[in-house]
Amino acid sequence: MDHLPEGFLSARADTLFQLLGGPTLIQLCGQRSGPMFVSVLQHGNENSGLVAVQRLLREYEDKPLPRDLSLFVGNVEAAEAGLRRLENQPDFNRMWPGQEETQCPEAQMMQTVYDELSHRDVFMSIDIHNNTGHNPHYACVNKIDPTFLYLASLFTDTCVYFIEPTGVQSLAFAELCPSVTLECGKAGEEAGIQRVYEFLQRCLQLTAWPRQCPLALNVFHMVAVVKIPEDVSFGFNNGQAQVDFLADLDQLNFRDLKKHTLLAQLRTDEALPLVVQEIEGGLATRKYFVRQEGTLKTAKPMVLAMLTLDSTVIRQDCLCYVMEHYPIPEYWL
Repeated sequence: MDHLPEGFLSARADTLFQLLGGPTLIQLCGQRSGPMFVSVLQHGNENSGLVAVQRLLREYEDKPLPRDLSLFVGNVEAAEAGLRRLENQPDFNRMWPGQEETQCPEAQMMQTVYDELSHRDVFMSIDIHNNTGHNPHYACVNKIDPTFLYLASLFTDTCVYFIEPTGVQSLAFAELCPSVTLECGKAGEEAGIQRVYEFLQRCLQLTAWPRQCPLALNVFHMVAVVKIPEDVSFGFNNGQAQVDFLADLDQLNFRDLKKHTLLAQLRTDEALPLVVQEIEGGLATRKYFVRQEGTLKTAKPMVLAMLTLDSTVIRQDCLCYVMEHYPIPEYWL
């Protein structure tokens, strides 16, 4: 579309499927060419990005946007059901160029969006998400580059660098322009919505990229993904589960954990009922976790991120990621 459909600015996430009929790319003209590309609702139950964009666009109902804006509204069908994705759907944010599956309709759709933006000389890419667990507001980048880190710093002082999984939007668009993923807390929280809104306002005013990194940015590197095997039961303060995690496990996100930090009680004969896959290596479960007297603990000091208490998200995606602090070259500062 080249305009906002009537009713879009007041629509809820769960009514957009009726309004739009499916995933939609909305291209709006502004005073400067080279669009700011923003995507919302790639996961249907993560609605903070939609609310922030609606708040932003209401500010410009009677005046021109400072820059062209391309808005991708993603999985509106899952949003209608209040779900991350439907059972018959892939994860939208694993279908962008760079992943192996290229023939399914979702992958072809993302390729079309990517091609359209590449022809329009896209200026920046912003993908907005929520977490299901307790996390600080943070940004993710896929290149250690001053422009990418500057963009992240406009949102937060906590940044995650990753190159896996493939097929995510920010990784695909990193080949075209500075790109970032925003993680703005739990869905619907006002603090996260307002922070995204203010970030988008600042981004619309940008005309050039600085070549220095902000001093205060704390960058982490994603080094491993932690999953629970399908045949292992788990819960949180659940006396029947084989892996009984702490009831407030997500409070450990982005904390510097000491060696032998307690994570769970174990009620299984399996030595370590987790699977840890390093990003740049193979399986490495024993490198990161240890069983001690029927409990699961960290095997060394580490930082965990994106821990969640949502069992559906854990099954569909993962339990968490292992992080390490990533040094920024001094000559960039």
